[in-house]
Amino acid sequence: VQLQASGGGLVQPGGSLRLSCAASKFTFRYYATAWFRQAPGQEREGVACISGGTDRTNYAPSVEGRFTISREDAKNMVFLQMNNLSPEDTAVYYCATSRTGWCTLNRDTYDYWAQGTQVTVSS
Repeated sequence: VQLQASGGGLVQPGGSLRLSCAASKFTFRYYATAWFRQAPGQEREGVACISGGTDRTNYAPSVEGRFTISREDAKNMVFLQMNNLSPEDTAVYYCATSRTGWCTLNRDTYDYWAQGTQVTVSS
């Protein structure tokens, strides 16, 4: 299983970015997928996840209402739409997927990880 995250970049405060996660030899549809982020000197934290099958989502309080996780089964991809970004959102973002269907924001739940994509929010 290989995951690839993309879509990071430099954006001004208040701006938006859309991150993408693609998989080979794995079907997102049936399994939990999440986005995590890690800022310098900080722990990796879960920001959003989507369960397999039910499409139930869960968000960290810091991103609730600004970030949206979604899955497009036809393309076998998972996305993270990030709106109203602030400098506090600056981090390396990772997508991860699990062999279970129920999503959590606990990184120990996840079995496969993509390399990170840098998101920098700065004026």
